[in-house]
Amino acid sequence: MNVTTFFENNLKVILPELFLLLAVSTLLLVGVQYSTSVKHGYPIVVKPIAWMSAFSALLGVLLVLNNPFESTLLFNNLLVHDTFTNLVKAILLMTTASCLLISFEYIKKNNVHAFEFSLLMLFSIVGSMVVVSSYDLITLYLGIEMSSLCLYALAAFTRKSAFSTEAGLKYFILGAFASGILLFGISLIYGLTGTTNFEDLANILLGGYESDVIVPNGLTVGVIFVAAALLFKSTAAPFHMWAPDVYEGAPTIISTFFAVVPKIAILGLFIRLFMHSFHDLMGAWQQVIMISAVLSMVVAAFTALTQRKIKRFLAYSSVGHVGYLLIGLGTGTVEGVQGLLLYTLIYVIMTLSAWTFVLSSEYHSKEGRAVYFTDLVGLGKSNPLIAITLTCTLLSMAGVPPLAGFFSKMYVFFSAMEGGMYFVAFIGVMASVVGAFYYLRLIKIMYFEKAESFTSFKVMTREQSIILGVTFIFIIFLSLEPTPLLMLTQKMALVLIL
Repeated sequence: MNVTTFFENNLKVILPELFLLLAVSTLLLVGVQYSTSVKHGYPIVVKPIAWMSAFSALLGVLLVLNNPFESTLLFNNLLVHDTFTNLVKAILLMTTASCLLISFEYIKKNNVHAFEFSLLMLFSIVGSMVVVSSYDLITLYLGIEMSSLCLYALAAFTRKSAFSTEAGLKYFILGAFASGILLFGISLIYGLTGTTNFEDLANILLGGYESDVIVPNGLTVGVIFVAAALLFKSTAAPFHMWAPDVYEGAPTIISTFFAVVPKIAILGLFIRLFMHSFHDLMGAWQQVIMISAVLSMVVAAFTALTQRKIKRFLAYSSVGHVGYLLIGLGTGTVEGVQGLLLYTLIYVIMTLSAWTFVLSSEYHSKEGRAVYFTDLVGLGKSNPLIAITLTCTLLSMAGVPPLAGFFSKMYVFFSAMEGGMYFVAFIGVMASVVGAFYYLRLIKIMYFEKAESFTSFKVMTREQSIILGVTFIFIIFLSLEPTPLLMLTQKMALVLIL
């Protein structure tokens, strides 16, 4: 019996990952062959490769949703496959395809001649899919590193830009430090338990704080170190210091990818690892998660007040949303996990809408795109439809009813109050009030600020308008029929916890 036959069913389950690896390899060979071809006149193949990458991601969604297996463990319990991993992978691939689709005009206007950027995105997603499917601390680490190495390269992709190079260097140094912390935490856990498997850890730690079992301090420290490393990857305070600089310095399309995609995988991993394997050590990690959640909300709310650049503003907004997400995780209940999943889905839609606007804000009368708040003065009169779309997105981020953002925050705060965490819920509400101020300030600039001349943007591409329209409809009309989304998130939460 050969290895292929022995792992035949396992290979069928990971067919989406294998397909994406094959797609990346094939597109890389095609790109290298044609871009260096004298016969074809050294053609620029960036846009065709990006199209094929987006198409490959969408085909990956079909493979994920049509997987023949419902629930199984793979490769000697190194990976897990269930309803939760399937849905998270589908969301990862769809958001990646969306990021690629809205990048075509940016590629053209900014003279991006290196086709590898879309392939790095796909390869990063393969690593993220491994992270989501991880059922062992070793595969967790390998998946995170596989994804992170691509993100380091993407952050510094514009080699002629000092800002991009600085962003990539900062991200690499701090990311390497976080990876070291993660590896040290894993080594402590393995040294004191003798295993790195999620299921074995859950069995060993069963009843750790509810019985007379003495939990070694080193094990608690190891879990906290793992939590700190994952909080860094998810841009939660006080580990958020790299996010504003990287978001601002990296190319805008890469910042869009950073803001939307990697957080999905890390939050999915957070839920499985801490709500399953480390659930009985909740007394150790719950305080860390809640402190980070409160710091994220407060720091983001007050720091965003001083921002004048759109990308840095959205970076701090992202930090604040991660704080609200962590409230759901910190409650340790099914309702909290459901609130976290619901918030994650809505957060992805809102963030994709906001960054699509940033990408499409190309000036009509001069070179460049909107960078500062003041660049949006008079947008309500010159581009009323775009202004209305951005306004609804910002109000949703602020949590104004009856938009989708209010719906997600309501569930997270209710789950915190059901868990007896009234102080955290109160801080969250107060942070939302402060956040509403800086979101409304941007709306005021668009509609009520006096300007000597109106800002006029070029017509956005078809792909950007489709993404912006779909996200706008979702934000506006979710509250009319939220039942399907609630049932989906509840099913995912029950799969993880029960």
